Amino acid sequence: MNSSKSSSRTPFGFAKLPARSARWVTPLLLSVFMTCIVSLISTLKGVGLAPGVLRVWLGAWAVSWVIAFPTLLLVIPLVRKATAFVVETA
Repeated sequence: MNSSKSSSRTPFGFAKLPARSARWVTPLLLSVFMTCIVSLISTLKGVGLAPGVLRVWLGAWAVSWVIAFPTLLLVIPLVRKATAFVVETA
């Protein structure tokens, strides 16, 4: 098996995106995972395991993700600069 060909595919068989896509894929994935976890915790704390909690949580997740993704796209360059300011280069 050709390792360069298999490394250009995801474990699901899809072709990998070009490296330049990392600039928007990173905040996309970060926003999905963070809003999922935070909205789930907030929903469970506010509503508990009541009937319909899944619907309430998905609604909260959708709203928070719509806000989080564009915010991350704007904030990540500032965070990278702040990180470079406080962390030594290798």
